[in-house]
Amino acid sequence: MRTLLSGRGLLESPRWHGDRLYFSDWSAGEVVAVDLQGRSEVIARVKSLPLCTDWLPDGRLVIVSSLDGRLLRRERDESLVVHAELGMPGWNDIVVDGRGNAYVNRAGFDPMAGEAVRPGFVYLAAADGSVRQVADDILFPNGMAVTPDNSTLIVADSYRHSLVAFAIGADGGLSGRRVWADLGEGTPDGICTDAEGAVWYADVPNKRCVRVAEGGEVLQVVELDRGGFACALGGQDGTTLFVVAAEWRGMSELVAPGSGQVLSIEVGVPGAGRP
Repeated sequence: MRTLLSGRGLLESPRWHGDRLYFSDWSAGEVVAVDLQGRSEVIARVKSLPLCTDWLPDGRLVIVSSLDGRLLRRERDESLVVHAELGMPGWNDIVVDGRGNAYVNRAGFDPMAGEAVRPGFVYLAAADGSVRQVADDILFPNGMAVTPDNSTLIVADSYRHSLVAFAIGADGGLSGRRVWADLGEGTPDGICTDAEGAVWYADVPNKRCVRVAEGGEVLQVVELDRGGFACALGGQDGTTLFVVAAEWRGMSELVAPGSGQVLSIEVGVPGAGRP
């Protein structure tokens, strides 16, 4: 395990793009890029918690501005413009499919305010500019991934300890809900897919990243010394597993200041699909 970057806050949303890893530091309100030598730069600042991102097929970055219920888009001149109006605050993770459809999820309650648990949902901000709800009854929606053929969306349901899959229709709608994997005591946060159809999920309370096959068979485990918030495959050959991790202190305090790290480890199967 190699540490690319340390001294950060609550890190999320790792995305390999070009020759760098991009991630969000929720504590600082920053989107950061880091190369394989550990050189980093801040590429955007957005006051939002959560603060997740993904890349459109044309190479522009979209950013979840959770507090004002918007998706922002980073233009080539580095300006930020409104990509879509989601209509309410509290949005969490995002994944964009190969056709430019952005899936954004939201919990049905505010965990940091101590509200009672209510199931959340997934919205589609389609490539044609429309916005609509496409899935519900996900107890705590977290990381999402799209398979390489753009046919399936996989959603991490942290509170139900499972990965849930939906068929993606021609119009971006979702159907055919099924449990892709029951994870037992696993608590999935950010996820990514690989070329053998397996999913890696990061796990905060169990301090690890786990590779699972459809159905839930555990294929590999990477142990961590702090909570794993999300993971992504990338690097020159697609076989570097990047993990963003931090010391979790609960919903009231979130993470220990300065405990956020970007880690990397080589694995045997390259990434595939999105992110």
